Amino acid sequence: MSEATATTTATDDLVLTPPDPLPLVTAEKAAGLVPLSTEQKSKLEERVDGFIDDLVAQDPNSPGFGQKVDQITNMGRKEMLEAASLSNRFLDRPVKAMDRDSDIGGNLIELRNTVERLDPSANGKLLSKRGFLDKFFGSGVTNYFAKYRSAQTHISGILTALANGKDELLMDNAAIDVERRKLWEAMGKLEQMVHISRTLDERLEAKAAELDGTDPAKAKVLRESALFYARQRTQDLLTQMAVTVQGYLALDLVKKNNVELVKGVDRASTTTVGA
Repeated sequence: MSEATATTTATDDLVLTPPDPLPLVTAEKAAGLVPLSTEQKSKLEERVDGFIDDLVAQDPNSPGFGQKVDQITNMGRKEMLEAASLSNRFLDRPVKAMDRDSDIGGNLIELRNTVERLDPSANGKLLSKRGFLDKFFGSGVTNYFAKYRSAQTHISGILTALANGKDELLMDNAAIDVERRKLWEAMGKLEQMVHISRTLDERLEAKAAELDGTDPAKAKVLRESALFYARQRTQDLLTQMAVTVQGYLALDLVKKNNVELVKGVDRASTTTVGA
């Protein structure tokens, strides 16, 4: 294989494959992405049944009834705040990643350009029989190898920067794995709250229908207060779940991008430099 072919093949290896764009996660599709076991669901439903029994036992005009309704309006607040806090912490990550990736990408391009400038085919007829003889007693060969020696120092500096960038990428991926585990745990808690709120919706609707024949006034209060706030809270929880899932997927995208950059650095540091 000729020097020109080797150099072209080596520099072609620097092409990176970007990850696919993130899918849009809507609130309606957010629920169920983190599976709950049958045992977990049963325990959560038992809590809902006990809550509804206590709620219905209260006089609609009593402070106890109002306190129960307040519990519905505050349902999942802690879990939502925790998930939001984790998501907000990661907002600056894409910006930092862009700056770092830009540096690595710039170094890869500079390395490629430097190698291409050393390609013998880019230096006229230096290696042809007549061209070589014509320039042997002149400055052509001397200039070429002087440029080669000068480029070695430059290439060494680029490789050092790429190695440092690769180390940052690997450490970043290790940190991402930790962050994704925390987000997964937060999504699991949100999923439980979503199951509670949806079960509460179903059971309150059924209880109100049951009371329509015996206590229509209480049935009306249940629908207008408890059921209304339960459905409102369900939507809030689903929205937060969608945002958190999107953040989880974004971290995965950053990790895949880091992996592609590491591949690029490895190829540049071996095949390209070897050529």
